[in-house]
Amino acid sequence: MASTTTPDPLGHPSPAGAASAPEPLPETVPDILGEPWVARTIPVTDSPAAPGADHAVLVHQREAVPAPGPDGRPGAPRHERAVLYLHGRNDYFFQTWLADAFFDAGYEFYALDLRACGRAGVGYWSPHDVRDLRVHDEEIAEALRIIRSEHGHSTVVLNGHSTGGLQAVIWAGDHPGSVEAVTLNSPWLQLNSSGLVRSYGSALVDLLSRRDPDRIIDNPAELKALEPAGAAPSESYTEGAPAASPQQAGTDAATTVPVDTDPGPIEVDIYARTLHRRWGGEWDWDLSLKPSPSFPVRAGFLAGIRRLQREVHHGLGIDVPVLVCCSTASGGPGISRQEALRCDTVLSVEQIVERSRFLGEDVTVVQIPGGVHDLVLSPSPVREEYLSTLTGWLSERLG
Repeated sequence: MASTTTPDPLGHPSPAGAASAPEPLPETVPDILGEPWVARTIPVTDSPAAPGADHAVLVHQREAVPAPGPDGRPGAPRHERAVLYLHGRNDYFFQTWLADAFFDAGYEFYALDLRACGRAGVGYWSPHDVRDLRVHDEEIAEALRIIRSEHGHSTVVLNGHSTGGLQAVIWAGDHPGSVEAVTLNSPWLQLNSSGLVRSYGSALVDLLSRRDPDRIIDNPAELKALEPAGAAPSESYTEGAPAASPQQAGTDAATTVPVDTDPGPIEVDIYARTLHRRWGGEWDWDLSLKPSPSFPVRAGFLAGIRRLQREVHHGLGIDVPVLVCCSTASGGPGISRQEALRCDTVLSVEQIVERSRFLGEDVTVVQIPGGVHDLVLSPSPVREEYLSTLTGWLSERLG
């Protein structure tokens, strides 16, 4: 007679009535943020969208792993709910005070440095150069499996910043029921330029991406000829400041400037250079992982972004509540350092608000006065207003 089996909490079958030894926990290593933060490598399959990228990195606090119970199996998580954070372009997770706000609100915090990006982009030939954001579906799915199945969280919220915001809404639209809510921090839902450049410029980018996907096109002047006569100059249409030209940076434009050399004037990257401590700002992130000037943007990457932004415009039909937060003001070329500390110098907040209505039926838009592009990097008390808005909305919508 065949033996019957009963599944354990992780789905591994064992003979009925028999005790089985729990499987060893996957290896985590101390993270660059220091204790209690740890990092877990998520292997991924090779893809033409990011050739050679073979892993992502999931970051969380050591205590997020449930302690084993008397039977040796994982116990209950310290928080029933969890949030999965998706970073922007030219970025990685370092904003531990964002995690603190979620912890205080009853959410375990996880951050995913996607393949070829952040921690997972160290040594990669062109960090953040991913030709189709859907290649990240593999690591997002595995992160959610870990959070729900291994760590036992029943409720998961996606929190995405900028390109990570675009990533989050595409995921939520493609995978209904996979998360309970989506929260967005200045999501990159539209190209930051005139309507004519968005239309004809996208066609040019598509053409370039087919002929030469490695072509660096972060310089808005490359599309300047497509602006209507008399129009205001286009703002940067890539997330993060455009990489410096060789004349500005004193180096090949395909590389980033070493942190121990002169990076050029503040105008090269006013966003980072009003915020980072090296230039008198408040924050001290790792300039090898989030450099200034930023990692170059290539034609293949931008063409992939434009395809997804067009999908947003056609409507995503997200079936869970969505919160969109952004600043109340956009900052263009030539603004002062003080002005840059009170507005979004990377994206158009008007376009964020306009495109938000295509995300789903249940979308809340909140504009934060004085917010910068990454709202959690805004000066106090603006960032506290954003964090209270975020956690307060989750309390109202999810209880």
